[in-house]
Amino acid sequence: MQAVLFDMDGVLVDSEDYWVRFEREEILPAAVPHADVDLAEISGMNYREIYDYLEDEYGTEITREEFVDRFVATAEEIYGERVTLLDGLGNLLAELEDRGASTALVSSSPHDWIGVVLERFGLEGEFDRVISADDIDAASKPAPDVFEFAADELGVAAADCVVVEDSENGIAAGARAGASVVAYRIDAHGDIDRSPADAVVDSPAALRASVLERIE
Repeated sequence: MQAVLFDMDGVLVDSEDYWVRFEREEILPAAVPHADVDLAEISGMNYREIYDYLEDEYGTEITREEFVDRFVATAEEIYGERVTLLDGLGNLLAELEDRGASTALVSSSPHDWIGVVLERFGLEGEFDRVISADDIDAASKPAPDVFEFAADELGVAAADCVVVEDSENGIAAGARAGASVVAYRIDAHGDIDRSPADAVVDSPAALRASVLERIE
C-alpha cells in the first residue's frame, strides 16, 4: 500500500456524533416529517446531495434554500466549537510520512468546512491532498468516484490505497474503488453494514495499528 485516504467526518473529527443528532432531531423531521428515513441511507453524502436524495425518494416539505441554510449554520458551530481531533493523528501522519506513504483527506464536506477543521487543529499542509466531493462532478458515496479521484491525484492506483471510513456508504465506496478499507466503528452509526471492510477497529490506537500494518 502506497497511500492512505482519510475520511474527515467521524474519523479525523467526531463530527458525526453531532451531525447524526442534528439530522435525526432537526433536519429530517423538518424536511420529510412523513417518512421514516434510516440515517445510513444518507451517511457520507454531501448535504446538497442529501436534499436531492430526500426529494427524489420521499418528497421534501422545506425548500432547498432553507435546508442548506440550516446545514451551514450547524456546520459553523460543529466544526468551529464542538469537534475534537482523532487522538494521535499527528503522530500517525508523521509515521506515514517516514514510511514514504502519501496521504489525503477525502471528504463529502465542502472545502469551507474542511478548512475550519484544518485551521483549528493546525493541520494545514499536513496532507498531500485535501479533496472535497465538490471537486468532482461525479456520484457521491457509495459510488467509488471520490476515492478513485483522490488516488489519481496522488499518482497511485486505488488498489494501492488504504481508505479509512466510518459510514456505511463510505465503507462501500472504498471497497468499490478496490482499496483496502479500514472501518472505524463509532457509536453514532450503530449497527451498520461494515462487511465490505478489510478490518473493523473501534479505537484510535487500533486504527493506527491497522493502517500502519497495511502500509508495511
